[in-house]
Amino acid sequence: MHREKIQLQKWKRAVPFICILVLLTAGYTMAADGKDTFFDQFVVAGGGIVYYVLIPMSIVALFRIFELCYLVRRKRLVPASAPTEIATVVHQYGFSALAHRLSEKRDLISRVFWRAAAQTTGKPDRALLEDLMAEALHDEESRLLRKVELCNIIGNVAPMVGLFGTVYGMIQAFGILGIAGGQPRPDELAEKISVALVTTFWGLLIAIPALALYGVFRSRIESLSSEAAVQVETLLRRLLPSMNPGRFGLETDTHEPFEDREESMRKRREARTRNRVDPSSS
Repeated sequence: MHREKIQLQKWKRAVPFICILVLLTAGYTMAADGKDTFFDQFVVAGGGIVYYVLIPMSIVALFRIFELCYLVRRKRLVPASAPTEIATVVHQYGFSALAHRLSEKRDLISRVFWRAAAQTTGKPDRALLEDLMAEALHDEESRLLRKVELCNIIGNVAPMVGLFGTVYGMIQAFGILGIAGGQPRPDELAEKISVALVTTFWGLLIAIPALALYGVFRSRIESLSSEAAVQVETLLRRLLPSMNPGRFGLETDTHEPFEDREESMRKRREARTRNRVDPSSS
């Protein structure tokens, strides 16, 4: 886990510098050639809205996409070796040993068993384990989905910023027309129209991949979470053979939608809260 943290920190530091280096290189090429380049036409012409809003948004989106490419992988979230390792620890040292031996793991299966072991003492109660594991899996899935949500926010806001730039540029263009009495200088009019078009270009350039990858990553997380739920329930049945099927709340032959699973978990938490407040009611 320590090695994964170091690698992720390196990516976090590297991505902004790479983006800035690309922009500076493009600007240097423009200055050296003395001709209009891509940088001149699609960055400089956009004005401050591109410099200070849209380009930083693109860097943030790019960083989050790289981070999710690293985090949302089958090998990392649902490794094939996890059930065997957990079963070995339970058979050799007991269920309570999972609280210590899985504390450094970051895959979904290990995190679910680690949280369940950390919140139970003595001989584990089957019903409590099932509730704790279902809640832990829901929380882990929600944590990943919150990271993906940034792509959705940027994908929806970027076109609005681009539209704002379009309106701003067109207002300036029509203002020049009015001041010049219908005969403005072509270069002045073209400059204002460029602001309008370039900001729209950047807004769409950011939004399209951000929203597309938001859908891809969200589907991937839900799929891997459902797969982890099946493996967790299968492993729990192996460790506790007398457990009734379906008590974990996740069917093994279907992928329950995240929203339905969230509602199910909310009801479970409310029921446990009521039992804690009034033990006689159970």
